Amino acid sequence: MYYKEIAGQKVSALGMGNMRLPTVEGHDNQIVKDKAQEIIDYAMSHGINYYDTAYRYHGGESERFIGEALKKYPRDSFLLASKFPGHMMVKKGGGVVHFTSGLAGWPDNTVGGIFEEQLKKCQVDYFDFYLLHNVSEKSLEIYNDEELQVVEFVKKQKALGKIRHLGFSSHASSASTIDEFLTKHEGTFDFVQIQLNYLDWTLQDAKGKYEAIAKHGVKVVVMEGIRGGRLARLPDEQMARLRALRPDDSATRWALRWLQSLPEVAVVLSGMTTLEQIKENVETFAAPEALSKEEAELMTKVADSMLDIVPCTGCRYCIEGCPMELEIPKIIAAYNGVKNGDFMAFYNPDEEGEVMAPKRCVGCGACTSVCPQGIDIPAVMAEFTKMLAAPPHP
Repeated sequence: MYYKEIAGQKVSALGMGNMRLPTVEGHDNQIVKDKAQEIIDYAMSHGINYYDTAYRYHGGESERFIGEALKKYPRDSFLLASKFPGHMMVKKGGGVVHFTSGLAGWPDNTVGGIFEEQLKKCQVDYFDFYLLHNVSEKSLEIYNDEELQVVEFVKKQKALGKIRHLGFSSHASSASTIDEFLTKHEGTFDFVQIQLNYLDWTLQDAKGKYEAIAKHGVKVVVMEGIRGGRLARLPDEQMARLRALRPDDSATRWALRWLQSLPEVAVVLSGMTTLEQIKENVETFAAPEALSKEEAELMTKVADSMLDIVPCTGCRYCIEGCPMELEIPKIIAAYNGVKNGDFMAFYNPDEEGEVMAPKRCVGCGACTSVCPQGIDIPAVMAEFTKMLAAPPHP
């Protein structure tokens, strides 16, 4: 494992994301603790010191699990990051907030009450890294609220030693949103966590966001480096092009080496669900290996050939409020596959069950309102329904 720095703190270049821990099939909030613990133990024994969680991951169970999983290790042997859930709040007045998702609220819904409860769940006295969760066009009202004073609160916690390093994550639509927030709070944040991969470099202007962060002298923490697994499974044609240069490298390794080529990236988070995944990723981060000029040009061509897709990362935020309980990320993955010609051979909506039937979408928009990517999900469902009803090409 090689290491980089965030504000003088030594961090492993590969971080353990705790949003995609192994779970009971069909029950995202029920973590299979023995398998998840095995992954954490492997991470600790192979030099990973950065562990990322958040309020809403696994329905609130991720923080609780990681607190228990790391409890057996010395506190100074790991760096724990969690996030203040302002992106899923609306203000009720008097410094009290209301959660917009269907998850149960905290006993104390004040800003301070939420923070103290997170410390308790994670079984720590301080967070090494603490983020405002998803600073974006939709959440600025909460983060800029003069009564709630969220930014001033976390700055105070840093002064008290309960936070070591401050940052924020962002799924903002525009790089200017990130730039303006950093400008408004110049000198406050040490890092920004963004969705960054070779496909979104163009598709979601990750390039512009990366450059805006770097302009402020702030480090980048990467999420969705392989797009929720999407970039781990490339079409045969694209894999053949990659293997022509490096026959033994997987699609995942290509995606992670592309990230290693960006100098302002300090940590690449990966939500590793299996031991096989973490073993491969640890090997990839044994030493930095940036892409050669030829390899970088090839990755640009691969990305260009894949841009006609809906940019879903499988975060599952959309599912919580769906009245039809549709498996929206799986449906979108099927839609992308059908649209790109590699799903029709085996995707039969009549055999997939009701949760996989796009025609059941009622178009209420609850999913779109919480989608970090801003996807018009009802429109995708409607188009997919038409695609599946159309007769196959002869």
